[in-house]
Amino acid sequence: MIRLHHCHQTRSMRTLWLLHELELDFEVALYAFDQTLRMDAFRALNPLGRVPVLEIDGEVMTETGAITQYLCERFDEFALGRDVDDLDRMDWLVWVHFAETVSQHVAALTQQHIILREDYMRSPTVMQLEAKRIGKCLELIEGRLSTPVENRDYLLTSGFSAADISVGQAVYMARHFVHLDPYPEVAKWYERITERPTFQLCLPPDEGRLYRRDFYPPWEG
Repeated sequence: MIRLHHCHQTRSMRTLWLLHELELDFEVALYAFDQTLRMDAFRALNPLGRVPVLEIDGEVMTETGAITQYLCERFDEFALGRDVDDLDRMDWLVWVHFAETVSQHVAALTQQHIILREDYMRSPTVMQLEAKRIGKCLELIEGRLSTPVENRDYLLTSGFSAADISVGQAVYMARHFVHLDPYPEVAKWYERITERPTFQLCLPPDEGRLYRRDFYPPWEG
């Protein structure tokens, strides 16, 4: 039995996408991104009140990087992970966990633009700094995808993997705060991976969106 505890347009979307790619049988427990996550019933699963939470064989896992690594090592019939002896193993690990670097900056901007309800709580300085930090992350991805290697369609030389899922989901979130126009290779890669039917299955209905706008520019202050 596999059950994913999930909120639309959050880090748990990363795990949802991976589960679809692995073609596993699983259930989704869907939550609103609100105080429900702070209630005792959910905190019994994750005391921090955060998603994703993955229940599997009577055990509970949190942290997307750990979940990604575990699922790929256990169920990887479709080569979304990389074995310890694979030449791409080191890069695979780096990019899977790099996704969380991007997500940290996205989370800060989500708090500034959406979670904090009153304008006096928000900081134009924080908004501008975090948007620039996402830009630095996109520059790094751009450099990777611009490397003159044959068939550089994905982050790894050996092809599509869970690294693309992890970073791709983070970029999906980041696009709400930073445009991809200055990063043409990122934009082409993002379009390529999000055309996959498995990604489309993860998109929320309009009424379930956390982000009510497609783009939130930083305040000028």
